[in-house]
Amino acid sequence: MSIARFSPFELLLLKSRSQVDTAKLLLLAWVLCHRQQVSEGQRRRRLAQVSVHFRHGHELAPVMQIAQQQDLQAIQLAAEVLRRECSREHGLGVMHQAIAVATDTGELSLANHYILRFLADLFDVPPATLATLFQELTGRALTAPEDPSRDAYWRIHDAEHYAKYEAEQARQAEAARQQARQEQQRAEQARQRQQEADQAREQAEREKARQREQQHERERSRRHRQSHQEKKHNHEQPYRATPPDRTTRALAVLGLMPGASKLEVRKAYRRMAQMHHPDRFYTESEHRIALASARFQRIKSAYDYLMHTYQ
Repeated sequence: MSIARFSPFELLLLKSRSQVDTAKLLLLAWVLCHRQQVSEGQRRRRLAQVSVHFRHGHELAPVMQIAQQQDLQAIQLAAEVLRRECSREHGLGVMHQAIAVATDTGELSLANHYILRFLADLFDVPPATLATLFQELTGRALTAPEDPSRDAYWRIHDAEHYAKYEAEQARQAEAARQQARQEQQRAEQARQRQQEADQAREQAEREKARQREQQHERERSRRHRQSHQEKKHNHEQPYRATPPDRTTRALAVLGLMPGASKLEVRKAYRRMAQMHHPDRFYTESEHRIALASARFQRIKSAYDYLMHTYQ
């Protein structure tokens, strides 16, 4: 049979003087590879110390290399050899050695928590017995292993990552707050611009209304002067004056000259009605309101008469 078909660990078992000791070597090397803050040289020296009485008859380097490669098939084969060949007492001895190499220079790593429980199951060691062995050898209780699926575990064991993560979260939160403030400022500026535009529009409308009122006032003054001149002329030449008819008087009330068209009458009425409607003087005195009502009534009567006349 060609040896190329055997794995490195199977070849070690074939060459070993004691397959049990070789299997124990691999499992103890597996535990040592999961020790934290331990150099490669320290692992090799510790494995040599623990295996000084083993009868394997081969070098330790190949065993350490297989353990470092996390060769699970080799580890499973070693476990099967020990399950088949070791008695309960022998299994307890292996547990003693595994606990010793896992804890003699520091805290028990998370991986070795689970490896010790795997070995306890392998040798049918109950959890209570495992806890007792651990207490006797280390002087401290075997606590439940930390759960790497929990956030709290990685906050302790990868604090640098979480510091960066929390800093990034804080930066993003600050950026979001800054963006919200900027959007609020833009909205406030837009509201102020809208208010200013509304105020400017209202001011322009008031200015236009004031100019219209001034124009209307000038027109009334012109008519008044014209009427006064006509009266003066009629007074100076009474023999030539003829009393105006009702149509002429109605047109004069609307500020129109004789011969005005029906369209001009309507426009004049709307303009005069807007200027002299009593509702515009509701804040004035009762006397002013009464005068406005009388004036508006004359305008309305003149308009009704002229509309009837133009039919």
